Amino acid sequence: MVKNKEKHFSFLKLFLFLILIIGLTIAYGFFIEPKLITVKEQKITINNWPDNFNGFKIVHISDIHYGRMFNEESLKKLVNSINEQKPDIVVLTGDLIDKDTNMTTNMASKISEFLNKIEATSGKYAINGNNDLKFDEWTNIITNGGFKDLNNTYDTIYKDGYSNIFIAGASTIKDKLSINDKLKTSIDYLNSFEKDGPIYKILLLHEPDVIDDMSVNPFDLILAGHSHAGQVRLPFIGAIILPDGAKKYYDSHYKIENSDLYISNGLGVSNYNFRLFNTPSYNIYRLVEK
Repeated sequence: MVKNKEKHFSFLKLFLFLILIIGLTIAYGFFIEPKLITVKEQKITINNWPDNFNGFKIVHISDIHYGRMFNEESLKKLVNSINEQKPDIVVLTGDLIDKDTNMTTNMASKISEFLNKIEATSGKYAINGNNDLKFDEWTNIITNGGFKDLNNTYDTIYKDGYSNIFIAGASTIKDKLSINDKLKTSIDYLNSFEKDGPIYKILLLHEPDVIDDMSVNPFDLILAGHSHAGQVRLPFIGAIILPDGAKKYYDSHYKIENSDLYISNGLGVSNYNFRLFNTPSYNIYRLVEK
């Protein structure tokens, strides 16, 4: 009888311990992990890379979802962190604003004010995400923040020489245009060179799965977001919930033909204010001689 009571008590203690662990994990996912920001750095080695671009540093931010859990204080910390990295360029691959945000004129002005404080020696570029389509203010926020709107267009980046890096962008798939129509201007420009074109070609996307719909892919580096890497990841299982547009490509890196695809796991949260085993982050890429 005594042994049965001891077993029952031991089982009860184990049960209460498990309940405590589950409760603490849930609380961590709601209140702590979404507010953490980590920095992921990746070195990209390139054959015959010129000295003037050696060490070229790209900061990649995505999926801030401002207005949900990301606020002024969060944006201030992000800006300070980015400026500590001393990037050559900063790219934003969509979903700056969360779809449920009640946008005001003052809020739009504040976001632009903080974005404008981001320092990059060779330029700042942005494309929209599916959440951003709700806001007519997006273009003004981006341009007033010192970013070039790269939706369905391109730019060239020079640094101490005649060679240049080509960077193109495509808007979110939610605007219903095909990816090939979005990239037509950029591809036509690249095709205009018989030789001595850009030494490196970068593409910004929001939804990475659209890559499979591209009729041609001349890009060396493709940067995307949207997936949040699942937002919740479990050990040995990985991503739990993936959005349309990031069902196939959602992890941090893929090699697709001659392209390196890197996907940000995002800085904010979408749909539910919860992240687990998937800390918010932004990425740094260094382009260096192989």
